[in-house]
Amino acid sequence: MRKRIPYLTATILLFAVEVFIALFVHDSFVRPFIGDVLVVILIYTFIRIFIPEKIRLLPLFIFIFAAGVEVAQYFKIVEVLGLQDNRIMSTIIGTSFDIRDILCYFVGCVICGIWEYVRYRKER
Repeated sequence: MRKRIPYLTATILLFAVEVFIALFVHDSFVRPFIGDVLVVILIYTFIRIFIPEKIRLLPLFIFIFAAGVEVAQYFKIVEVLGLQDNRIMSTIIGTSFDIRDILCYFVGCVICGIWEYVRYRKER
């Protein structure tokens, strides 16, 4: 249980930051880039609440998931699912494909991968 508390705390803080960015930040850098980097870190910390043991490839799995969602945006998945009028789901899934988002997801996952490496190197 002790390993889960830091991830729970990080998840709550990152979620609060993401909500703040979504509601109040309307610029051309923080919202589109920092928000995308943080979202994959948020997913990572959320998963680690439930699986605190080392998962060496977790950052890679998260990157594949995030990139998959981005590619689904290219194919207008929100419209295909009939969710274009649902503001919350449209915001969560996203409505526009941007290759730079995939780069941001990659950066966030690299940060998670470095965290995994450093954290578990100390435990050896």
